[in-house]
Amino acid sequence: MRAVRFSQWKTFPTIEEIDTPTPGPGEVLLKIAGAGACHSDVAIFEDFGPEMPAAGLLKPTYTLGHENSGWVEELGEGVTGIEKGAAYLVYGPIGCGHCDMCSRGQDTYCRNVGSKPYLAMGLGRDGGMAEYLVAPARNLVALGDADPVAAAPLSDAGLTPYHAIKNSMHKLNGGGKTALVIGLGGLGQLAVQMLIAMTGATVIATDQKADAMERAAARGAKTVPGGEGQAAAIRELTGGRGVDAVFDFVGVAPTVKLAMESVAVLGRVTIVGIAGGTYEWGFYGVPYEAELLSTYWGTIEDLHDVVALYKAGQIEPEVEIYSLDDALDAYRKLASGELSARAVVAPHGRG
Repeated sequence: MRAVRFSQWKTFPTIEEIDTPTPGPGEVLLKIAGAGACHSDVAIFEDFGPEMPAAGLLKPTYTLGHENSGWVEELGEGVTGIEKGAAYLVYGPIGCGHCDMCSRGQDTYCRNVGSKPYLAMGLGRDGGMAEYLVAPARNLVALGDADPVAAAPLSDAGLTPYHAIKNSMHKLNGGGKTALVIGLGGLGQLAVQMLIAMTGATVIATDQKADAMERAAARGAKTVPGGEGQAAAIRELTGGRGVDAVFDFVGVAPTVKLAMESVAVLGRVTIVGIAGGTYEWGFYGVPYEAELLSTYWGTIEDLHDVVALYKAGQIEPEVEIYSLDDALDAYRKLASGELSARAVVAPHGRG
């Protein structure tokens, strides 16, 4: 089969012919419907190297793609309750399966991650940017009749904002609440949709790109352009009190600063973007009891919730479909910032 392979640090991936994998006990073979191209992939082959702390879990060689969906082609030994030919979304993280974190579906925070040779499918272990993928049966979430190709990015671009929002729901319960989304790429656009579907909060959205803000406004968000007076304009929309829950999907120093300048007393700022920005905290420089925290991916329970929102028509990923032959072009466009939607590689077309 053909697959997009990451074979060497700081080297662009290639499309290669490799053997079609065989599912082991407890696993399934999926015929890939869609595989999302994520900025994390670009970081792996452009920025990361053997000197980084997690290098042992991400070292080449393997197939990229941690946002995957597909149709079940073959069942491994002992797998029951999974329907052949049915469409499923794939939860990417793979923990040890028996620690306290994994037992409640938090494989992203597995206690024994250091003893494993990889982080997730497409992150150290063969992913779904290929014609077929082997995945643990435990990691499948049924899609029913929903479009599996467009659904593929939900396993990260949907799951990550959902997890951040779910963990901040206590800040958004009640009347007159506000939420701010900073950065309106694929994750930010889905965050706007989720906040509107899940809360009664006024959703404020900001980005440097006018077209991104137009799309967010069409979903029901109030938008504020970047530039001078940005934080003041956001506060004005809250009556001066600040935002109850802020979600920064960029994570550079200026956006973290904007988040902290916009948050209310007793509010919460969640940094979702992994750009590595820093912030200098001072007691008198931030609103009292304002929280600043990070987040990472989500649980498989969260992914079931995301799929429920998708099947109900409450969220809709913005996708641009590519063939497997054009997968490298999708990565080039992603790396250069040319994409306005999530690139999804569909090796078998629409099925």
